[in-house]
Amino acid sequence: MTEQSPSRLPSPRVAASVAPTTNTHLDIAEVTKNFGSQAVLKGVNLSVAKGGTTAIVGPSGSGKTTLLRLIAGFEHPDTGSISLGGNKVAGDGIWVPAHKRHVGYVAQDGALFPHLTVGQNIAFGLDRSALDGGRRAVKTRVQELLDMVSLDADMAKRRPHQLSGGQQQRVALARALAREPQLMLLDEPFSALDAGLRVATRRAVAKVLNEAGVTTILVTHDQAEALSFADQVAIMRGGKLAQIGNPFVVYTRPADRATAEFLGDAVILDAWMEGSLATCSLGGIPVRRPPAQGLVQLMLRPEQIRIAPDGPIRGVVVDTDYFGPETTVRIKLAPRVPAEGAARTYPGGGEVITIRHWNASITRPGTELSLRVVGEGVAFPMED
Repeated sequence: MTEQSPSRLPSPRVAASVAPTTNTHLDIAEVTKNFGSQAVLKGVNLSVAKGGTTAIVGPSGSGKTTLLRLIAGFEHPDTGSISLGGNKVAGDGIWVPAHKRHVGYVAQDGALFPHLTVGQNIAFGLDRSALDGGRRAVKTRVQELLDMVSLDADMAKRRPHQLSGGQQQRVALARALAREPQLMLLDEPFSALDAGLRVATRRAVAKVLNEAGVTTILVTHDQAEALSFADQVAIMRGGKLAQIGNPFVVYTRPADRATAEFLGDAVILDAWMEGSLATCSLGGIPVRRPPAQGLVQLMLRPEQIRIAPDGPIRGVVVDTDYFGPETTVRIKLAPRVPAEGAARTYPGGGEVITIRHWNASITRPGTELSLRVVGEGVAFPMED
C-alpha cells in the first residue's frame, strides 16, 4: 500500500478528555449541539490555559465554527457546560449572554462597518463610560490600539475600503481589543488573504495577542497555520476532537491515520511489527509504543526520507512537482531483498512514495536514488 492508495478511513477517535493545563481559563465539558436532526457537536471536551493559544483545526463541516459560537455566546449548547475563568457561562440552567462574557470575536471578513472610518470602527468597541476625558480620551485610546496592531495613526481617517485585506483584519482585531477581552476568538481571520500577506498578518496578530496576554482560540482549516500559530492544537473531525496536544506532538505522533493525513503529507506503508521495530519496504523502522504486533500501517513524514549517497534503500524517480525552494519527488521503490537467514520476511517493494528535496537537478524522472530514513515511524493498527 502507498500513500496514494485509496483506503477507508477509521471513525474519529475521541480525544482523551481534555489536554492537561494549569491555570485553566476556558473549560468545555461534554458539549453537544444539534441543528434539527443533524448532530454537529458530539460531546466535546477542551481545556485552554490562561494566556495560551489554541488552534482548532479540521475540515469544513466538522463543527469548528459552531464550537466557537458556543464559546462566544451566540448559540446555546444542547448539553454539557462551558466555563470561563472558573465561572460557568453555559449549561446546567446557567446562561451568560455574549456581551457579558468578556470575549472578543474576529470574523473571517473582519465585519468592519463600511460607512464608518477606521477610527470610528475601533471606537465602536470602546466602553466610553470607562474613559475619562470625553472625545480626547477616545481619540487617544484609538491611537493606542492602532499602534498596538502596527498601523499608523493617520489611518484612523480612512474608510475600510481604502485599506488592504491585512490592514482590515488588524483594524478588526483592534476593535475587538478595545473592550479589553479576556478571551479572543478568531474565526478563520486570515483565509481571505493571499499567501504572503497571510503569513505576515498572522505573525503580527499573534505578537499583539501574546504581548497583551490574551487567551486566544483560532479556528482554521489550514494545517500549517494551526501548527505555526498555537501552543496547543485540537483536531476536530465529525463533531469530536480526535486529538489535542502541542503542535510537535500532534504532527509527529498523530492519534490515527485520518489525523496523520489531515495534518500534512504522509507516507503510509504496510509493515510487520515485532517488538518496537516495523519492517517494511524502507527497511526496519523504530516505533515508539506500537499499538499492535504483526501487520500494521506505518506512517512517516516525507521529510524523514532523505536522499543519501550511501542510503540502503533504492528507488527510481517517477515524476516531480517543482515549488521553488523545494521539489516534491515521487519515487518507485525497488523490490526489497530480505536479509539472509531472517526469521521472518515481509514482502514489499514496488510502492510509490513521495518525499521532498531542495535540489531539483538530481531528482529528474528516471533517476535512480539512494534513500535513508531518519527518526521514528508511527504505527496504526491494520484496517479491516
